[in-house]
Amino acid sequence: MSTTKKIAGAALAAALGVTTLSACGGGDAKDKPAGASDAPKSKTVTLVSHDSFNVTDSVLKEFEQQSGYTVKVLKSGDAGAALNQEILTKGSPRGDVFFGVDNTLLSRALDNGIFTPYEAKGLAGVKPEYVLDKEHRVTPIDSGDICVNYDKAYFSDKKIAPPQTLDDLTKPEYKNLLVVENAATSSPGLGFMLASVGKYGEEGWKDYWSKLKANGVEVVDGWEQAYNERFSGSAGGKKAKGDRPLVVSYASSPPVEVLYGEPQPAEAPTGVATGTCFRQIEFAGLLKGAKNEEGGKALVDFLISKKFQEDMPLQMFVNPVTKDAALPELFTKHGVVVEKPENVTPETIAKNREQWVKAWTALVVK
Repeated sequence: MSTTKKIAGAALAAALGVTTLSACGGGDAKDKPAGASDAPKSKTVTLVSHDSFNVTDSVLKEFEQQSGYTVKVLKSGDAGAALNQEILTKGSPRGDVFFGVDNTLLSRALDNGIFTPYEAKGLAGVKPEYVLDKEHRVTPIDSGDICVNYDKAYFSDKKIAPPQTLDDLTKPEYKNLLVVENAATSSPGLGFMLASVGKYGEEGWKDYWSKLKANGVEVVDGWEQAYNERFSGSAGGKKAKGDRPLVVSYASSPPVEVLYGEPQPAEAPTGVATGTCFRQIEFAGLLKGAKNEEGGKALVDFLISKKFQEDMPLQMFVNPVTKDAALPELFTKHGVVVEKPENVTPETIAKNREQWVKAWTALVVK
């Protein structure tokens, strides 16, 4: 989800770049997943994605063995940069499938016509609230919630209840405690701004940010700086002597703090203010002009298969979108369920995003 999976920090850095994962051999035709061709024109299928795509080697190799395809993963920066490249190469794409466009950029992708409609095998198993394109130009793959995280130790020591809602963040007891990312340069920053639009509407969101600014909100360029430098609750923030106990991050950040803790803590050191969240949904689509359309269809089918959906949480720190996929214990024990995230339709975002970001910048940054 663009920068959303960067919450794993250095642990995922080795996965960045252009990666080619080769099949260990072809399987029998009867073992091929739906969408795979008996005689594909090409044995290679290319997935274009943002930098945060990741999958367990054994899971991908199983797909390769069953389908007979070799999967090449072409990583292309953050979601916005990757999408821009596909728009520029429309009709002559660099790959067969694009993964990583989310609901904040979806209308832009669809309006530019870079995808070929394809109703994926297994789509009936996807939760209907995630199927935003009824023409099936894109298929939902994962979801995640952008939320304010808090440093449990800080609020325990100060004997202050941590905030739980957007309204709470404007209260005097949280003055000078929150750091957010720039909505013009950061995916979580944009998501958090959209949470305020969803909550307060087009007439009220700017007034809300005026209150946050008066309450000492700090703005930095991106998630890495906010979470790993300024936030006092993360492992990186502690090393950097960060002094902000509230940060815009993800609902999956606490499980990550446990997973990569040294030593691994019994309880997550950070919590999530569940009344501050905006839900991101990421999609994949078959690129128009794909050289290996049949292989692309098989790959999209694979991305919503139970095997991939259950592998995804600990690889990209996002939630599955299919009904039958189970979350790992790390998520169920240390994560939170966001029951009522804020939402703004992709069409509304597409229509207003630029002017909202300009208004936000003028109000909060300048």
